[in-house]
Amino acid sequence: MKILQKNKKLYFDYEVLEDFEAGIVLKGDEVKSIRRGAFSIKEAYCKIDKERLEIFLYDMTIDKNPYGTHTTIEPRRKRKLLLHKNQIKRLLRKIEEKGLTLKPVEVYLNDRNLVKIKISLCKGKKMYDKKESIKRKDYEREVSRDLKNYR
Repeated sequence: MKILQKNKKLYFDYEVLEDFEAGIVLKGDEVKSIRRGAFSIKEAYCKIDKERLEIFLYDMTIDKNPYGTHTTIEPRRKRKLLLHKNQIKRLLRKIEEKGLTLKPVEVYLNDRNLVKIKISLCKGKKMYDKKESIKRKDYEREVSRDLKNYR
């Protein structure tokens, strides 16, 4: 498994409750652009279409491939994610009852060299939660530094 991009800021802004692996429907030269690393998932989010029970990824930017064919694909179009129907139903129930959101965590190539995306069911953190996580990280850093100097 080769990780192409991670959304590190997600763990600071959101509390991650559950992860799902999904395939992503890509067109034309998008796969080549993703393998080159010419994409961004920082502003991306997922929405579920209730009527058709499909899940879509919005605002994922994939740059055009300079060595690609003549096809022009919009860089920020919505992209369909591939999940089982029972997973989508379960996600829909959780999102409606608890006010949670779906965010992409990382994009990677699996063992069969297919582009996969890891999406997470997240709950937004409050400002005091963010401050507390910063304090905890600082404390852990100090402790590890003290242990290193002690030896």
